[in-house]
Amino acid sequence: MTALFRIARHEVRAGRRAALALALVGLGLAGCNTSGPETTGSIGAVGNRPAAPHQNLEALAERYNADPADGRAALAYARALRANDQISQASAVLQQAALRNPRDTFLLGAYGKSLVEVGRYREAIDVLANAHSPAAPDWRILSAQGSASAQLGDQVRAQGFYEAALKIRPNEPSLLSNLGLSYALSRNLDQAEQTLRLAGDQPGADARVRANLALVLGLKGRFADAEAVLRRDMTPPEAAANVAALRKLAAQPNRFKALTGAGVPEQG
Repeated sequence: MTALFRIARHEVRAGRRAALALALVGLGLAGCNTSGPETTGSIGAVGNRPAAPHQNLEALAERYNADPADGRAALAYARALRANDQISQASAVLQQAALRNPRDTFLLGAYGKSLVEVGRYREAIDVLANAHSPAAPDWRILSAQGSASAQLGDQVRAQGFYEAALKIRPNEPSLLSNLGLSYALSRNLDQAEQTLRLAGDQPGADARVRANLALVLGLKGRFADAEAVLRRDMTPPEAAANVAALRKLAAQPNRFKALTGAGVPEQG
């Protein structure tokens, strides 16, 4: 388990709960996100993504290679690559598909979000700007634009994107969580805590949202409160270990820089 707090991932594999890893992602992005229906045109989500069987990956690769211009085949192949933690390869597949289908907003959105995930934030902003229109905004794209802006240090712009997305998707926990992290990056810890508590109160809020709240509480020096939040999803020894890491983080003069990378676009 890494000592840096970014976005938490709570994974269950082979019937075993893995330790809740509090690590900087991005979106996303991190993030505090869950998988959504494939009909959205996304390529999946950070966290809880079971690996695709090797045979399925090969079949999807064969289908994609037979017709790289087939956007749906590219999306399916990219999802499978991403499920196997081949993030850069997934982004490359989506790049080629987007070049061949420049008017396919699903593809552009998926490609733009993949760029956020691999850390190519400026490119992501350019791509995502074409993934929807002001007349028909997509809250997931707005979230991705917020994540990219946050990574580039423009918290005012990031918060504007998150707030716009919340008008479309009120009280969405992933949006509130990323907004809260952006407030934290702005060193507005009181507003960050308030926003993250609101996120945690929403149906569907998961361990990643609560871990972000624990991070902010730790930065405020409220370690007992942070540990109480973490214990909702961790064993007492795991929570204690993470609070010890939080204490070290809070003592660092550049502690707010450790938040850079927090927040990932909703991928569902």
